Amino acid sequence: MSSPDTYLSSAQKTPRRKGWTFTAWHGIWLVALLAFSLFWIYGKPLARWAFSVPRDMQIPFRRWISSFMKWLVEEASFGVFTFTEFTRFIAAVIEFPYKIALSLLSTGFLQGQGSDAVQILPPISWIAVIAIFAMIGYFAGGRRLAVLVGACFGFLALFGQWNNAMVTLASILIAVPLGIAGGLMAGIAGYRWKWFALVLQPILDLMQTVPVFAYLVPILFLFGFGPTAAVVATIIYALPPMTRIAMLALRQVPDEIHDLGRMVGCTRAQMTWRVLVPSAMQGLMVGVNQVIMLALNMVIIASMIGAGGLGYEVLTALRRLDIGRGIEAGLAIVALAIALDRLSQALATRSRAHRQEEGGEGSLVKRNPYTAASIALVLATGVIGLLIPGVQTYPEALQVSTGTFWSEVVKWININFFDELEAVKNALLLNVMIPFKRFLLGLPWLGVTVLLGLLGTALGGWRLGLLVSVLAFLIAITGQWPKAMVTVYLCGISVVLACLIGVPIAVLTAERARLWRWVEVVIDTLQTLPSFVYLMPAVMLFRVGDFTATIAVVAYAVAPAIRYTAHGLRQVDPHLVEAGTAAGCTPFQLLTKIKLKLALPEIMLGLNQTIMLALSMLVITALVGTRDLGQEVYIALTKADTGRGIVAGLSVAFIAIIADRLISAGAERVRTRLGLKR
Repeated sequence: MSSPDTYLSSAQKTPRRKGWTFTAWHGIWLVALLAFSLFWIYGKPLARWAFSVPRDMQIPFRRWISSFMKWLVEEASFGVFTFTEFTRFIAAVIEFPYKIALSLLSTGFLQGQGSDAVQILPPISWIAVIAIFAMIGYFAGGRRLAVLVGACFGFLALFGQWNNAMVTLASILIAVPLGIAGGLMAGIAGYRWKWFALVLQPILDLMQTVPVFAYLVPILFLFGFGPTAAVVATIIYALPPMTRIAMLALRQVPDEIHDLGRMVGCTRAQMTWRVLVPSAMQGLMVGVNQVIMLALNMVIIASMIGAGGLGYEVLTALRRLDIGRGIEAGLAIVALAIALDRLSQALATRSRAHRQEEGGEGSLVKRNPYTAASIALVLATGVIGLLIPGVQTYPEALQVSTGTFWSEVVKWININFFDELEAVKNALLLNVMIPFKRFLLGLPWLGVTVLLGLLGTALGGWRLGLLVSVLAFLIAITGQWPKAMVTVYLCGISVVLACLIGVPIAVLTAERARLWRWVEVVIDTLQTLPSFVYLMPAVMLFRVGDFTATIAVVAYAVAPAIRYTAHGLRQVDPHLVEAGTAAGCTPFQLLTKIKLKLALPEIMLGLNQTIMLALSMLVITALVGTRDLGQEVYIALTKADTGRGIVAGLSVAFIAIIADRLISAGAERVRTRLGLKR
């Protein structure tokens, strides 16, 4: 029987290149690998510096950055005011609306300071908050969305997380608009000026790949300790996707709309704000959604610098190994994320459907009843709450908790399956993880740098080869190579395990609609659960160490491996599957010879995203005893060592960029070879 490959059309198959280029690359790789192997085996006594960079050869970026930060905080001045006064002014500007939002949702309006403060007006009651968000849901998406949003906020009250959730919501209500506005303005500038987009691209890459812990230290120096600094950190973390999506959405506005704007005589500002931005609104709302999700993902890390709220609750539970309390707070973040996510999506859909209606008289008439009802509800529940406290604050007697249940589940697993868990842990550690770690730590940094340069050149040209080799060289020359190899080891093991779990799940469920819906619910939950939550059950089952970190990273990073693989399998042309079936292929042959082969670009992109999530999670697993770059970043945060944190954070970013560029180039080559369009 002939192979199904013969049924691929000429549009989907490109013959392999022949000639000297193809043969030359094979020869180059053969010589390079042979030289690398000989140098690895025999070269250490002759060139120890190529295996471990001597201290006198290292560039002291860490000391330079710390000195620069000290100068910035203590001496830098604009003449009339110092740089520190400027940053404190920004903090005060952000703090003013934050305190108003916090007063409305959580603390009420206070008179006085500290323990002497007296509440003169209570916050909005829990009933009014739930009703207002339910009305927004009804306005945006109808009855079902109103019920879903109301249920999510009701969950917060029922499980005793209301006050913490309102503190978190207050931060989000300030950080999200500022992140959206900043991202939109940067996106418009990048769209208008190509040079600005070129400058912006590497900055956005670093903002999205440098661990958040790394820039918490300079934020603390510049903005002080407290919720305002946490809001600033959240804005920095959430701004890049809004900027990228804004540039993309504006570039995708059809030429006909540009022509229409010019025909009616629009000025540059009118063309931007009255033509392009409204036309790109659907894409921009995707960016809004991403800002909301990233802001919620930031709440736990922000709690380390004084944010409070649900993040502080999860962090406290982790420190006490109180799994029940931590899971409840984590699920509260998930509930808040689901409500805000669905609301933003529904508002985006409504914005597109009713764009012409907005701003007209009919639109205002429709909106007034919601506004009036909200104000009336706030006033009514506020007055009634003075007489009936349960209307103002959800009664403690009606709160429920599943904390004890989750703790007992973990305890039962530990008692009944301790030996089995230890056997799995020891087998993986002794036979896979430790040998792989020793292998990576024994590699010469110079040889790895050269091989990465060759790989980049083969996949994407000399520019990519130069980029990845320079980034690897910078990791080594700053003294971070051993910890970088430990990071690569943990990330590599975790990504392989995530793919071994995720790809088979996607294969089994991608074409089974009912089963896929359940899998999608699970992976959506996995992606909205705070990363810290994964550490608690892992620590309680396996204690601290590399294996515990690996389990937490796999649980956090498995979602894109499932999602992208399933997406790729569903995109396969049905006609090719029919051709394979007609040729007598078995289901296994259809899967391996046609479906997986054509879905390979999407699978590689899923691998890319899995690596990105694994690297972001590895910084957090420093809390459970890993000795990698994440530990360096975390130690820098605890010691307020700006240089140490930024150098280690940049090393993580360089690893992420190297992986991203090489995998993206590989995926593009696969697409070209298969004749697939982007």
